Amino acid sequence: MLKLRLSRGGTKKRPVYKVVVADSRFARDGRFIEKVGFFNPLLPKEKKERVGLEAERIKYWLGQGAQPTTRVARILGENDIIPMPANGNNPNKAVPKKDRKKEGEEAAPAAEAPKAEAAPAVPFRRRSDFRGENR
Repeated sequence: MLKLRLSRGGTKKRPVYKVVVADSRFARDGRFIEKVGFFNPLLPKEKKERVGLEAERIKYWLGQGAQPTTRVARILGENDIIPMPANGNNPNKAVPKKDRKKEGEEAAPAAEAPKAEAAPAVPFRRRSDFRGENR
């Protein structure tokens, strides 16, 4: 299956992406069929140098059945090459991760409580507890 996706370049902590047409089985930064644009996430959104796309070639590949990834679809939608995709539904996105875990753990201990009572209590022994036994 053909994909329109981002291929990472640049140095450590300074990414620059190429928008490429590649087979979905190829490695992310590996072999590709054609480079059809670039994306520099470090530049502000207002600068036109942030994204460069070859609209004619992208439309050709879309006509050939290439599927854009979610990030590339948003980039193409912002540049009016395809309709803007719908936003995903992630209601926990605004909740900090530590709070997400707490909400999930509140229901889990109630289910685990009977299991803890059924298990026999075995004292924890450190490695130092075993050192003098074999002498």
